[in-house]
Amino acid sequence: MRAVVLAMIVIQVGLGHAAYAENSPPSARSISDALPLFDKNHCVEVKDPADQLFCGDPELNDAAPRLSSAIEGRLNRLSDRRLAIEENAEWIKNRNSSCGIFGNQAVSDRDIDSVRKCLLKETEERIAILTNPNFDCLAADTTAGMLICSEPELVLAAQELNDRALALIAGLKDNARKDAFAEYARWTRDRDRKCNLVGKDNVPLEELSPSGSCLAEYMEEKSAEIVAAKGDPRRVFGQHPSSPLPDAGAVDLCVTQIHSANSCENFLSVSRVYHIDDEVTDQDALVTAEVEMIVLSPFAVCSPVASGCTGTCWDLRAGKATSSPSSGSKDSFAVTHRIRIEKSFRFRKADSGGWRCDTTSLQPVDLGVAVGVR
Repeated sequence: MRAVVLAMIVIQVGLGHAAYAENSPPSARSISDALPLFDKNHCVEVKDPADQLFCGDPELNDAAPRLSSAIEGRLNRLSDRRLAIEENAEWIKNRNSSCGIFGNQAVSDRDIDSVRKCLLKETEERIAILTNPNFDCLAADTTAGMLICSEPELVLAAQELNDRALALIAGLKDNARKDAFAEYARWTRDRDRKCNLVGKDNVPLEELSPSGSCLAEYMEEKSAEIVAAKGDPRRVFGQHPSSPLPDAGAVDLCVTQIHSANSCENFLSVSRVYHIDDEVTDQDALVTAEVEMIVLSPFAVCSPVASGCTGTCWDLRAGKATSSPSSGSKDSFAVTHRIRIEKSFRFRKADSGGWRCDTTSLQPVDLGVAVGVR
């Protein structure tokens, strides 16, 4: 059933909705008359008004896989996919509202044609924009991204590193490739910490020139590391190295390993790690940190994904972690939902002199906060 296939493609690239409101469904008879593919594609099973139009209208149905292909193309050229997924989800929300679709309110019979035309126009424009090589800079909304895009030399360095890394990762298969992408995304967070760009969202770019030099050095070092690997991705990715210090970087590496072991990258991406406190001896360390994650694909608030990848179940109405979820709750996290947990991570001194994570699970967490979609 093509409608189901398209819906799955949308969810996989981070545009799916977590749950649908219990509004009265649109009239199947009127929509069936207006949308030639409605019955053939079993679109009555699709609950979201916009997705229903994409399912049943021939032009929108043709545009949907082209949009998915353009989105996937952009995802494949980014080191940190969460940025594109956040931006895509925001675009979907704005597209729907500008075309007269509000939440899960059914489209009235008289508005179907105008809404359909609007969706088609917005989608064709979106496809053209996504394939523009300058789009990644145009859509940059992080301090590091904007700083890189403000300097042509940094843009070239970032592109060179990205091309080299993606070419190297292409030599891996299945889970090894997923783990490599997770490690590559961690490089970005490590870079921002080392270049003092964390928490600088409101600082003018002209005040961040020292960080620009740091970004250039970091990307040059990573590119050289890839070149030295001589085409062997295992020399760069998948080594699970120790951390030189028991700090936020060590926690980030620890969480990345836990997420990789639990296939969490299908659902969550770590966006930031904040150091809170630490207790360090010669051979052991306890580092307390806040870990912020962004939902990439919907999952139930109390499920193996929730417990394994966030360390707890959740009460979305209260926006907090909970050990006793409401009985029968069917709530799910929506795409771009932000989750923050506070937890203490144990480390031990390795023979190499670095620090290795001695924490293998995110359970239990000390504190948890869930923030809804913007």
